[in-house]
Amino acid sequence: MRVAIAGAGAVGRSIAAELLENGHEVLLIDVDPRAIKIDSVPRAEWLLADACEIASLDEAGLNNCHVVVASSGDDKVNLVVSLLAKTEYGVPRVVARINHPNNEWLFNESWGVDVAVSTPRLLSALVEEAVSVGDLVRLMTFRQGQANLVELTLAEDAPVVGQRAGAVPWPVDSALVAILREGRVLVPSADDPLEAGDELLFVANQEVEQELAHLLSQR
Repeated sequence: MRVAIAGAGAVGRSIAAELLENGHEVLLIDVDPRAIKIDSVPRAEWLLADACEIASLDEAGLNNCHVVVASSGDDKVNLVVSLLAKTEYGVPRVVARINHPNNEWLFNESWGVDVAVSTPRLLSALVEEAVSVGDLVRLMTFRQGQANLVELTLAEDAPVVGQRAGAVPWPVDSALVAILREGRVLVPSADDPLEAGDELLFVANQEVEQELAHLLSQR
């Protein structure tokens, strides 16, 4: 894929390095000359320009990009970049970084955002996930809030322990997508038994999260 990243700070450069390692083409865009640190990601393309300007995005060739990542530290910039990428250039996938949790409600399809990543919420969720057993933790939101990635670590007395994954009546609009067990990542099959200590990852509609949490709660 060809990926354009608006915002060449530490976050943008880290994303670029990972994508390059996975074989993608990456263009980093930033208006601040101090952010143009070509030696830090030498395999990326670099553009000193304002990603909120149409002329800059024309120069960047956004119409040829499969993904745009708005990763600046300014939520206003990320919203404008997302909107332009989607409405002016028809970029198939737009990912935007949310810096301030009060702005989360803005990052939706109205602003061209396909996936919003809230840094504060993600850090909070990871802390919860690290210390919680038996509690459902929301890790990430997809597609304008219609579906979430959630995690729960099964307690020893959870009612589903010992049951086969396929025998559990999971709520409609939820799917068990992975089981993390003893350092391994398991793609669940219907016959896989659920064990105490398993970390279960679900993609679930927000409306069924409470039902899912109740199903998996401790006795």
